[in-house]
Amino acid sequence: MTASTSPDAAPLKLLLILPHPDDEVYGASGTLMTYLAEGHACGLVTLTRGEAGRTLGLCDGPEELARMRAAELAACLEVIGLTVHEQHTFPDKYLQREPLEPLIEVAREAMVRWRPETVLAFPPNGSNGHPDHVTAHRAVKAAWDSLPEGERPRLWYYASDTPPENEELRAAWIAPNVRHDVSAHVTRKLQAIACHRSQALSTVDFIRKFPERITTETFYEVGLD
Repeated sequence: MTASTSPDAAPLKLLLILPHPDDEVYGASGTLMTYLAEGHACGLVTLTRGEAGRTLGLCDGPEELARMRAAELAACLEVIGLTVHEQHTFPDKYLQREPLEPLIEVAREAMVRWRPETVLAFPPNGSNGHPDHVTAHRAVKAAWDSLPEGERPRLWYYASDTPPENEELRAAWIAPNVRHDVSAHVTRKLQAIACHRSQALSTVDFIRKFPERITTETFYEVGLD
């Protein structure tokens, strides 16, 4: 694991705990930019190096892709202005085969150390059913549940107004109850998205399916309803 800041820093406004490089940018980078511009500290925990993702012919093999995605993520976070980042090396694409407890401990330790006001994770269906997204959700939720009730941060999930096309995913769909207009940051958000060059097909898919989420970021807050 690598970390970019001291654990003695002030509590975070928002902490993202997500499996892949690029999971931070599509649905939350505008919110991060808003909070950072207001003077709040925010952070990101990335659980894998993304070595099993698409390459688009830009590199050869998982290790080279992992290095490329590390550089892409660093460039993306520089555009966002985010300096608090923990990088872990759990196996991309195979989180569901890993013991869950180490993932829970990573999430719990990050919450205890950074004392965030809010934690953001994927919803129970992983948004798109990706096994890593689902497993990361389970780990974050279990870590959150393990904290004393009075010490838990607010818990947000990525959420969309558009139900999934897949019937199984749609049955577990959660509509958003938190909305942030991030149109003031749309130029930088698009620049941050474009830093993840190797994942350009994911960018196209996201914009095609959820164009409204470029300027309005939507989440579900647990316990708000």
